Parts: sequence; structure tokens; C-alpha cells
Amino acid sequence: MQKWLVIQTAFIGDVVLATSLVESLHEKYPNDIIDVLVRKGNEGLLEHHPFVRKVLVWDKKNNKYQNWWTILKAIRAQRYEGVINVQRYAATGLWTGFSKAKMKIGFDKNPFSFLCTHVIKHQSIGAGLHEINRNHALLEVITPMPLVKPKLYPSSSDRLSISSYQQAPYICIAPASVWFTKQLPLQKWVDLIQAIPFEGPIYIMGGPGDKLLGDQILQKITRKQVLNVSGRFHFLASAALQEGAVLNYVNDSAPMHFASAMNAPVVAVYASTVPSFGYGPLSDTSFIVETTTPLTCRPCGLHGKKQCPLKHFDCAQTIQTQQLVAPYLQVTQH
Repeated sequence: MQKWLVIQTAFIGDVVLATSLVESLHEKYPNDIIDVLVRKGNEGLLEHHPFVRKVLVWDKKNNKYQNWWTILKAIRAQRYEGVINVQRYAATGLWTGFSKAKMKIGFDKNPFSFLCTHVIKHQSIGAGLHEINRNHALLEVITPMPLVKPKLYPSSSDRLSISSYQQAPYICIAPASVWFTKQLPLQKWVDLIQAIPFEGPIYIMGGPGDKLLGDQILQKITRKQVLNVSGRFHFLASAALQEGAVLNYVNDSAPMHFASAMNAPVVAVYASTVPSFGYGPLSDTSFIVETTTPLTCRPCGLHGKKQCPLKHFDCAQTIQTQQLVAPYLQVTQH
């Protein structure tokens, strides 16, 4: 029985996508032990995960470097067969290099990749290759193994916490994003809610910090059965709610990856970013909505921005309500 460590200390959506590595490792080596290292705040994603033995948590906000050292000692004590480092930052490269693992696997873009036993070329973002395929290259140096999609595992208590919201068919909308230019404008969400020919409940989802946006949307609509549930649920309970929805409307942000990990039907809305970056939806039923207006300024960067550099935000403003409604019509006509 071998032990493996997967390192992904980036944002929550990145951790969701990294669960693909856990799934692939488990399918190839069902009796092996798999641990995962994440930044503090993301550990809840892997709670009750059937294939993860232990979640190591790096607290970057309190005693960052002391905690980094504690993590290194914990890694070295395990004597892993392999450490698989998805991250391209120095802190994770040093962990990998000094891990005492037999196989130290990382991308060439990590500044400490020279400490690895196996260095993998990181495929360019923007070439159309999905992130899970880019990451899977890290496993291929071990042995050929299947590429398995990301997956989350809500517990029975997670599912119980959202069961009262599932008494009738429903739609979920996650209108927020950390980045302004990744977020469809408030009025566009209002227009969608008003126009969509759906008679059941619509749940506006998000974290505690997204509640204000949800309330602002509610103030602008006239239809009934729209409920702002932002901040009410644990990560995995939110994922379970998405799983049962008729359709999930999301930005290019973490809720899209949650939907992918639950194979939930999803409409992914792209403003300043583009699907060819490799972070698109993976659900069997998925739709991409983006402007049909040719814009020389789009994409304006790999990540979202705090404001439109040209002040017009045409990449979002030119998305039409009928584009958003069309996937619902397609789903319900089958």
C-alpha cells in the first residue's frame, strides 16, 4: 500500500478541479492512501471524502511561515510514495522538493521545479486544453491511468439540510464572483429571472458575502418564489442543492466547478474570460453563454479584473436575455 499527497493551495474552484487527480489515483490504485493539502478555508470540500484519508491545511493568514514549516514536517514524516504538486508557486515547490517522497512531481513553471524528480511541462492556458487535462499530465509520469472527472461527496446531513428546498422542481442562480469582470451585471440577472418561463422556486445562491447582491436582485423583481439562500449552506450542501436543480446559472467561477463535480446541469456565463482558457463546465448537460458581439478587448486577461479596463464592460453588457433563457427552453423541451 502506497501513500500519495496532492497539493493544491489555490482557490476553492481549483481545489474542486484537483479532485479529478484523487479520483484518477483511486481508480488506478484503489487500495492506496491519498492525502490532500489545501489552504485554510477549503478543507470543508473534502469532508467525508471516501478516497481521502487526511486533509492537511495551510493557514496562510496566521503565522504563515511557522505553519508552512509545520506542514513540511508533517509531509516529511509520511514518507509518501509520491507528492503531486499542482501549484506553480514557491512555497509548494519547496514542500515538494524537501518532502522525502520517492516521486516529487511538479510543473516546470514552479520556481523550485529543479528539486523535483519529475518535471512536467505546463501546457499553455488558452490553447483549449481543460485544466483537469493539464493537471492529469502530472499523473502520467507515474503510469498511464484514467482521466476521471472531479467529484464532491455531500454527506447525508448535507443533503438533509437542503431537502426542504427540493419539494418541487427548482432553478439555482449563483450571480456573484470575486472578480467584477467575471460577473454578469445585476440587471442581467434580474432580466433573466423576470423572463424565464419557469413557475417553480428560484434559489439565489452564494456565500455569506454574496447575500447583499442577492437581496438587491430580489428588490428589483416582481415574480414570486425567488429566495435568496446565500450564506445558508455549507459548501457540500450547496453542491447537493445544485445537483437536484432543473438548471444552474453560474458565472465563470467556483459554483461552475461545483456543478461539474456534481454533474449538475449548468449554464456557464462568460464575460471577460473565455472557455478556451480551460476552466469550462464538465457536466453532461452544460451550456456556455457569451457575447456574440466581436470585441477586440476580450479576453482582457487570464483572470477577472476589479473593473473593466475600458470602462464599458461590453463583454457582459452585450449578452442578451434570450441567450440566457435559451438553454432552459432546450432542457425542458426534451
